[in-house]
Amino acid sequence: MDNIRENNCTSAPNKKNIDEMIKLITEILPGGDCGGYGGCNYQSCHACAMAIAEGASVALCPACSADDVGAIAEIMGVETEPVTDKIAFIRCVGEAAGKKRFTSSSSCDTAVKKGFLKGECEYGCIGIGSCIERCKFDAMSLVDGVVKIDKEKCNGCGACVGMCPQELIIMIPREATNFIPCASKADEETTRKICGSGCIGCGDCEEACPESAITIIDNCAVIDYDKCVGCVACTVKCRKKIIVDELHDLTKLKDKIAFVRCRGGKKANAKFKALGVETCADASKIRSAAMDICQIGCVGLGACTKVCRYDAIAVVDGTAHVDPDKCVGCLDCVAACPNELIVEVPYVGGKLVACASTYNCDEKLRVCGEGCIGCGDCASNCPNGAITIKDLHAVVDSSLCENCSICSYMCSRTALVEMVVPEANYLQRKALGI
Repeated sequence: MDNIRENNCTSAPNKKNIDEMIKLITEILPGGDCGGYGGCNYQSCHACAMAIAEGASVALCPACSADDVGAIAEIMGVETEPVTDKIAFIRCVGEAAGKKRFTSSSSCDTAVKKGFLKGECEYGCIGIGSCIERCKFDAMSLVDGVVKIDKEKCNGCGACVGMCPQELIIMIPREATNFIPCASKADEETTRKICGSGCIGCGDCEEACPESAITIIDNCAVIDYDKCVGCVACTVKCRKKIIVDELHDLTKLKDKIAFVRCRGGKKANAKFKALGVETCADASKIRSAAMDICQIGCVGLGACTKVCRYDAIAVVDGTAHVDPDKCVGCLDCVAACPNELIVEVPYVGGKLVACASTYNCDEKLRVCGEGCIGCGDCASNCPNGAITIKDLHAVVDSSLCENCSICSYMCSRTALVEMVVPEANYLQRKALGI
């Protein structure tokens, strides 16, 4: 199969035969003439066809499907070769690489050479779209600063790959269903600060993958598609929920979600708005006992809502609330809250205590009508021993709670709330072995 002389046994084909082969092969090739930037490294499809006719691999053009390669092999009188149908994929969907600042740059390469500012991702997509110029098949477009690839139009020629100065474009199997849209080498703290879509390199996906198809390289998860079977493990276990999964619903496939340990932020929120305070961090710095408000609770100025990519958290009556149906458990809101009021909780039905105040009963009664006063009635009446009093407020052990509602009946306040999980989710989780 190395050359046509070997494959045609006794005699070399004459020039007429070769010319005919070149003509037939050229008709099969995509005809985009990628200028030497594609996987075949030839300037044109005609040149690629000449190389194949003279003995190169019948699968020389990466844009050819298995059927195309089979047809070329038949023309050459040789056996076909295995082909993996691939498409281009951009390892970035974020906005942190200075896209708005670089809009006037003539090319991505020029922009990168200008350098990045503090708070910008030096590994991300610039968003100018120089790669689009390379695509001869209209498979790439620029939408709101994000380069989009049309899977139906992309034939996997690979011409766009070398155009990216950030080396963000890779070729992946067309049939792939799981993707990690990030190539950042930054540490977890930096990534969380600058990009909601960035991989933090925690390794949870690597540990969860049953096929050992994911590896953490330079603080970023990388999928080995030769091993990946498209299961749900990495998607569920990803802390940031950035792993794009085309088969499963992220809002259902989750084992943990965020929960705000406060329901009484209305009073504090009103005071800070009247003072013209705009951020949670600023409010936390200036609040004092003299303001007659809780010193620990939510101030409702939306630091958490700004970082949520799933519209799963909103400020209602001056207090942040998480919608468990929308939350996927990325926990960006946890990192954004300056008062550490948002915590990670199991996504199971049961009771949770929406209060984190460590002040004594009298102080809580004075500043908040909804906070837990630590009376202990819920703990002493829980049949499973799932509730304890810690730092003067109740804490529920979700692994022991059976959602019997005795605690809610005993509570004289409104600090105990129920985490409702649809029965369909239990069935789905059981079927997936989560």
